[in-house]
Amino acid sequence: MSDIKKVVLAYSGGLDTSVILKWLIETYHCEVVTLTADLGQEEELDGLEAKALKTGAVKAYVEDLREEFIRDYVFPAFRANAIYEGQYLLGTSIARPLIAKRQIEIAAAEGADAVSHGATGKGNDQVRFELGYFAMNPAIKIIAPWRDWDLTSRTRLMQFAKEHNIPVPQTPSKPYSTDRNMLHISYEGGVLEDPWAQATDDMYTMSVKPEDAPDKAEIIEIDFKNGNPVAINGRPMSPATLFKELNTLGGRNGIGRIDLVENRFVGMKSRGVYETPGGTILRLAHLNMESITLDREVAHLRDSLIPKYAELVYNGFWFSPEMALLQKMVDETQTCVSGTVRLKLYKGNCYVLGRRSDQSLYDESFATFEDDNVYAQKDAEGFIRLNALRLRIRKIANDRRKV
Repeated sequence: MSDIKKVVLAYSGGLDTSVILKWLIETYHCEVVTLTADLGQEEELDGLEAKALKTGAVKAYVEDLREEFIRDYVFPAFRANAIYEGQYLLGTSIARPLIAKRQIEIAAAEGADAVSHGATGKGNDQVRFELGYFAMNPAIKIIAPWRDWDLTSRTRLMQFAKEHNIPVPQTPSKPYSTDRNMLHISYEGGVLEDPWAQATDDMYTMSVKPEDAPDKAEIIEIDFKNGNPVAINGRPMSPATLFKELNTLGGRNGIGRIDLVENRFVGMKSRGVYETPGGTILRLAHLNMESITLDREVAHLRDSLIPKYAELVYNGFWFSPEMALLQKMVDETQTCVSGTVRLKLYKGNCYVLGRRSDQSLYDESFATFEDDNVYAQKDAEGFIRLNALRLRIRKIANDRRKV
């Protein structure tokens, strides 16, 4: 690694990457180019280009990737109803492949020898970034400072930042690490390392307390086309604009807060607090759009693969061949998932009020409890007896053995 002349650093401007920028320069005596991917952090991007240059970067990219992020990463995952361990909507996981891809593209354009990230040696992000790097450029060199340096705690990082006059947002009283994009914001570390400790209300950023949400319910409609949301309340929107609106709607109604302990890929358990207001609404709406447009066996087959899909995203295999295969299958199931879902948002909860589609498989003439001319109820007797045949034979055989 001694011949490294230029590094492209994934730079958020937070504690870790602010220190890493200066550390790379001092350790490798190299030039550093930073990439700050605008994935919907909003106010967190203010002044980051100037901050990176002041800290020593020779060039600072700040790129608006919001539309690409939602269109090509978030929407595909939501078409699959991907959820990790039944709770986590993959807000951090889904962002890493895009950042890694863009780092490799910039490294090629800038003639850089290596790329670098701020993920720790204990977490999942190191895997997600580096699997993405190698998928894009098998020969790229990677610098992962958390696995090499002696700044092994956030307290020591804050001391390094103070010694080098690097402004950082963390303080000893609020040392938790956050990651924000348009899909979610996460909080880890600090007081949250005790799984019994309650997250304080001042931690949350994207949503109000459910108790403080409006006393009047908000009714919305989401239109879908081929599994993707395309309009809210009849207003067509681009992917990023639509998702931002869902975040606003969910946030002001206290929707999308979760506190969970998850199983990291490296083997340990980790506690995190997440806000995913728009994603929580979208997943429920999409599930209900599918409920009237997807064939039962197609839906059940796809559902059996959701844990695998989510695991691939969580573990960093976005660019793997098995992921590409799964995505093709998922997208094939979505060709008829079009229509409208009506929802009620109220004090931290999201309720489905109705769904409709021109491609609906729901037929009232079959489902009705009133008189009909399309279903012979007597037929159910033979259907049940045939499905019970193996159960009856098993019982007869067991009784025979007991004699």
